[in-house]
Parts: sequence; structure tokens; C-alpha cells
Amino acid sequence: MSGSCDDNLKQLEQRLGVRISYLGNEFRIRGEVKATQAAADVLKHLYRETEAEREINPDLVHLFIRETGADSIAGKAGRAYDDLMIKTPKLQIKPRGGNQTDYVRSIKNHDINFGIGPAGTGKTYLAVACAVEALSNEEVQRILLVRPAVEAGEKLGFLPGDLAQKVDPYLRPLYDALYEMLGVDQVLRLIEKNVIEIAPLAFMRGRTLNRSFVILDESQNTTREQMKMFLTRIGFGSTAVITGDITQVDLPKGQTSGLAHVMTVLDQVPGISFTQFTAQDVVRHPLVQRIVEAYDRHEKRAPK
Repeated sequence: MSGSCDDNLKQLEQRLGVRISYLGNEFRIRGEVKATQAAADVLKHLYRETEAEREINPDLVHLFIRETGADSIAGKAGRAYDDLMIKTPKLQIKPRGGNQTDYVRSIKNHDINFGIGPAGTGKTYLAVACAVEALSNEEVQRILLVRPAVEAGEKLGFLPGDLAQKVDPYLRPLYDALYEMLGVDQVLRLIEKNVIEIAPLAFMRGRTLNRSFVILDESQNTTREQMKMFLTRIGFGSTAVITGDITQVDLPKGQTSGLAHVMTVLDQVPGISFTQFTAQDVVRHPLVQRIVEAYDRHEKRAPK
């Protein structure tokens, strides 16, 4: 029942924020009361499956966690042993402030997460850090970095190469974060092995992504149809983080942003988290925060 190298128990620990030890058929669960009860319920379900001689795999564990409502029971109170320090091979990263802390906690507890707000708030950097940590801990098998092929005032058609090569330069912030956390040589090796994959959003159609950590960056430039297509690609054991700034939409006039639309469609759907960042969350140069605030004030005064 515990799976190969205790993978099933590790999945329970990661999802519910508990610690599980066992001797024979006796299990000991440590953590907060609600989280330990939720873990116990899932273990009882799994034990019944072993009596029926069904194979226990990570997909089945995921289904039981969902069916028992363990995710929502544990909620933010889950991760009792998690101080939210993100550990990567070369860096340890601690979120700053309430919104960043909530964002990282949500990523660790939900399968689909949205980080929405202005540049410099750490939404993409923290998503990459969580992805690297998950890969290093063997919680996922690969990282996918995805971006829509729309950009601010430029024409991709004038750039050399195929679509993937055209989009590649616009993913530079994601590359830079990966280099910091893994080192250049390791990133290049993982890209060569397709453990880290860079893909335009258009390449996601028809795929199902299992055991993957997927980051969709600049999602304000998706259409409604593209956003729905992307979200329905998510498979078992995967985590998706969708980042964007709805004030920076580069879509043609008259076309609704998929990010703006999904905020109303999925706002109350269990298992999906939304973190809203503001100018106060900007962690770049102090002038960046002032610039964001100045633009916000100007846009509020501007005639509609």
C-alpha cells in the first residue's frame, strides 16, 4: 500500500502536511488534528483497496484524496511542518509578505493556482522555485514552461526560427530563475533530456500532462478558448501555476483576455486557488512600486 519507496505515503504527506510512519500494518500520523484525520480517512480507503487486491498507485491516491475531501479539510492549516521555505539545489527562498506566503502555500496545496498582479511581485519567480523544489523532491517528473505567442508591440513573424524558437526569448525571466536555482549546466542537461520543456501555448493542444509542474506565464494574453484548453490538459499528479497581469493585455482589440474571464468562471471552484498581488507586493527596485502605483492612479482618473 505504501508504494514503491513509500511513494504513496510521501504523496499523502506532501498534500496534507503530515508525517506518516509505519511498522507492519500499524500507521502513525503526526500533524494538526484535521490534517491527521483526513490522512487517516484516506489510508482506510487505500487499505480496503489492498484487501480487494487492487494495485495502489499515485493516481488512485490522488483520487481518494479528492473523494474524501481531504484537501479542503486540511486546507491552509495542513502543512504543519512546512515553514514555507522553498529549497532548491542552489538557493533557499522564503516568500516575503502575506500575499507571497499565501501564494506559495496555495501552490503546495492545490493542483491549479493563479497568481495575478503587476510585474515585480514575485509571482513567476516563486512559481519556478516551487517547480524546481517539486522536481528535486521527485514529486513531479518534469517542468513545462508555457507562454502564449503574443507580446507587447512586437511581431513574432519577423523573428527567425520556428514558433518554439520565436517564443524562446520571451521566456528569458523563467530561464534566469532556473539558472539561479539549478545552475546553467544542469538546466541545459534537463532541457536536452526533456525534463524541462519550453513550449508555446499552441503546442499544448491534444496533450495530457501527468506528474508535471506546468507554469503558464503572461496568461493575460490567452484567449478564453486557449485558457480552457490549457486548464483541461492537467492530469494526475500535476500542478499548474498560471501567472499574469490583467492590466497588461496585448491581445487585439475586442478580444477578451482568458485570464480576466477565468477569474469569474472558476472563482468558487474547490481545489483552485487565486492569489491577487498589488503594488504593495512589488519586491524589485523601490521605483518599480512607485511606477506601478502611478499608472494605477492615472488609469483610475482616465475617462472610460
